[in-house]
Amino acid sequence: MTRTISLNQVSKSYTRGVRVVERLSLDIRPGEFLVLLGPSGCGKSTVLRMIAGLEDVTEGEIRLDGEYANDLPPSARDMAMVFQNFALYPNMTSRDNIGFPLRIENPGGDPRPRVDATARRLGIEDLLGRFPAQLSGGERQRVAMGRAIARHPSAFLMDEPLSNLDAKLRNHLRAEISSLTRDLGVTTVYVTHDQSEAMSLGDRVAVLRGGVLQQLAGPRAVYRLPENVFVAAFIGTPRINLLRGTVRAPLDGAMSISLGRQYLRLPEPLSSDHQLLRVQQGREVIVGLRSEAVRIASPAAARPREVAISGLVAHVEFQGHEVLVHFNTGSRPAVVPELEAPRPARPVRRRRRDGGVLDRLRERTGTLRAGPVVVLEHPTDEGPDPEEPRSEAPRLPGDLVVRTTPDMALRPGMHVPLLVDLAHLFVFDRSGQRVCPAPQYLPGLDE
Repeated sequence: MTRTISLNQVSKSYTRGVRVVERLSLDIRPGEFLVLLGPSGCGKSTVLRMIAGLEDVTEGEIRLDGEYANDLPPSARDMAMVFQNFALYPNMTSRDNIGFPLRIENPGGDPRPRVDATARRLGIEDLLGRFPAQLSGGERQRVAMGRAIARHPSAFLMDEPLSNLDAKLRNHLRAEISSLTRDLGVTTVYVTHDQSEAMSLGDRVAVLRGGVLQQLAGPRAVYRLPENVFVAAFIGTPRINLLRGTVRAPLDGAMSISLGRQYLRLPEPLSSDHQLLRVQQGREVIVGLRSEAVRIASPAAARPREVAISGLVAHVEFQGHEVLVHFNTGSRPAVVPELEAPRPARPVRRRRRDGGVLDRLRERTGTLRAGPVVVLEHPTDEGPDPEEPRSEAPRLPGDLVVRTTPDMALRPGMHVPLLVDLAHLFVFDRSGQRVCPAPQYLPGLDE
């Protein structure tokens, strides 16, 4: 039997008033594999523990199959949890570890048939007589998974079960977990900070930061249409190129985005998404380009919706199956302080000298909907505050990373023509919210 798990405006606060989860709402369908993704410390494990009943809910409600479950003890929720540190009893063999919850549920029953069936499914029959100290990390994790599977629970809760394993074993067990959960058809909630696990395992991915849900969608949608600059930068390897830009939309000329020494001229007729950029006329924005959105080719080879720029090779990374080329294009990188921090830094309050009431309401609405993400520093006449702490992000060579094939011979110092595919252009406003492609939800003036 599988079940529906619903969280409605769930919040969690501790004694000192620290709020680690903020009004989280999720509806997890029966048999769905949902991944909670985010940096360490963002509250995803706390959410898992609240679902399991190991943490009390401060506000909101949790419903299991539509029934109120805030006060339901863990033993009555019929869920199995797989922990990061295996949590095996050291004085029990693998057989006894797998059969222990079965003996608790039915003291008079014989757990051996279900233990043997579980061991066959996981391929650990030859490990049943060994103690945890005699097992490798991957074998211990298989035994821990066997203990959860043998119970035939209504839901699996997995808290970073592969983080203590080496990369090769992680990839192998990732495939096993995906196959097992789909064969069993059991609702699964999986916590990880590894985007590769999230993208390969999840039916849907919930990206968290500071206990606030940033985006909930399928893996493809999270990658192709990130709601904000945090999601765009957190998902994808190599990290998305983030550049400072300014929208130029003259009434009697072509619309473009200035990147400093070069610009992206938007082809005409303008697409509906590009037409909406007129609202950003004269404003500073963040331009996002995935490494595959730019290719090395001459302007004569441009396809529809591609525009030409050029770059100076700064560094070449050989990856075997591909090459990552770092270019200097004269653009201004959008250095976002603490972009991967679990919680956004509290913005410094400064007096506004530009923008009207609608601008301030629009920024505030976007911040409340998706949680504080990032605010580019506003220029001031006085310059930066010398007493204000500043966090310098590590600078990589160049300002634009492009993925290409290993047969292309490039060396530092070469001047190379580039083509940018504007069909894969992201534009984010000053608060970090995506404005191009246009978001599906546009707040009204009455909100």
